Amino acid sequence: MEQRQNEERRVSEQETAEGMKGLIRSVVDEYVSSERTKTEPAYKTELVEERKRREQLERRVNELVEENKRSRQAAEESDRHSQIRSELQRLGVSKVDLAFKIVKDEVVRTADGALAAVTSEGEKGLKEFLSGFVKENPEFLPARIAGGSGAVSPAKGPTGHGIELERIQPGMSREELQKVREQISQVMLQTLGGE
Repeated sequence: MEQRQNEERRVSEQETAEGMKGLIRSVVDEYVSSERTKTEPAYKTELVEERKRREQLERRVNELVEENKRSRQAAEESDRHSQIRSELQRLGVSKVDLAFKIVKDEVVRTADGALAAVTSEGEKGLKEFLSGFVKENPEFLPARIAGGSGAVSPAKGPTGHGIELERIQPGMSREELQKVREQISQVMLQTLGGE
């Protein structure tokens, strides 16, 4: 009987030890899972914040790319306009702004970067196109003969030395006073047309 009791006690101790092991194991598992659930929201929050930062950076990069594209287009447009204006001035056009407004939309940049105009005759270089435009529209050039009926020729300036008003003072020498009088009379004659 004693042996039986010892065996039962041993079995009971083993069952208790195994029960304790199971209990400890379940407590440890429960602790690990609770810690995991505590840290998961922190990771998820951090991931969400990182995603937001990345999306903001991507948006900003896209905005900068668009701004850069617009800046390049504006610089290219400005360069195109200045080249057209300078070529019109070189050709002697007196009404540059008016001529520019007429031709600016016809002049484009080619694939190789040069400026050209696409016409019904085909593609022409900038200089060739503007030369043809000026020949076809001579009204943009300055008048060849200045004047016409009723035009007054510009008065010729006095010959010799001009009069400086600061030099006319009381107590001038007779010679200087005489020179001033002569200059005034010359200016009067030219102004009144010799009458």
